[in-house]
Amino acid sequence: MTFVQLEYIVAVDTHRHFARAAKHCFVTQPTLSMQIHKLEKELGTKIFDRNKQPVLPTQAGAEIISQARQILSQRDAMEEIIQTKKGIISGELKIGIIPTLAPYLLPLFVQSFTKEYPLVKLIVNELTTEYILMRLREGRIDVGILVTPLHVNGIKEDVLFYEELVAYVSKSNAAYKKSYVLAKDIDPAKLWLLEEGHCFRSQIVNLCELQKSSKEGTHFEYETGSIETLRRMVDLNDGITIMPELATFDMTARQQNHLRHFRHPAPVREVSIVVHRDYVKKKLIEVLKKEILAAIPEKIKKNKSQNVVEI
Repeated sequence: MTFVQLEYIVAVDTHRHFARAAKHCFVTQPTLSMQIHKLEKELGTKIFDRNKQPVLPTQAGAEIISQARQILSQRDAMEEIIQTKKGIISGELKIGIIPTLAPYLLPLFVQSFTKEYPLVKLIVNELTTEYILMRLREGRIDVGILVTPLHVNGIKEDVLFYEELVAYVSKSNAAYKKSYVLAKDIDPAKLWLLEEGHCFRSQIVNLCELQKSSKEGTHFEYETGSIETLRRMVDLNDGITIMPELATFDMTARQQNHLRHFRHPAPVREVSIVVHRDYVKKKLIEVLKKEILAAIPEKIKKNKSQNVVEI
């Protein structure tokens, strides 16, 4: 049994396809298949059911792959210890980040991070909270950047900052004439929301108590995963949407005229780094946190946890 063989079975489990796994591992498919066959012969059991598409692990194979992920993680942890002792920060850091944070947070720190730590390779995937948690448990990513609190067993949360929620209002909406807004000022029939599956949608539903409201009478329903699309819908139509504070910093003066803050204490969302309880790459995650905190605007740093909206 070798580390290479363990890497190959993890790759096949990740991609559920032998050819794609081989491409990911920079080997030919026959080479990858031969090494996996050798491992199966050594263990005396089939790891994958090759008759199914996509390729699936057998019952025994799933347990073997889970153990393989742990072994590879511990190997990476050992390598990190050695590099840290030498004063070298290097390696690969796989990050999952939710779509309502990625466009606004990543540009703030990625360039400075890669300049400061040229030996570190960042691999970033935009994922919903559900998939970030799943991939953390599977060991397919090292760290998540998302909205908390989650209250999930086996997941450790480390708060980065609190981000204010603000309303973006069309000129024809009644809330436009107000200096600040209350949740009760928002007409659910004119509220543009993200599609199901986004934690930001859940927060807005909780903030505006939409469970108690009805959207009957609307003649148009629209689902999107983009906050920028919702903003454009408000610009071109009547209505209101809720935006995270980071999304407002690069707005034009005209766009900022459409922003209305909630009355103090303003609702905020809690943004955290999350890891699995058995996480490794501690030094890399530590410097990731440092670079994020150094890059976020001073206004965000001063926000308090007085009114965190639950997911």
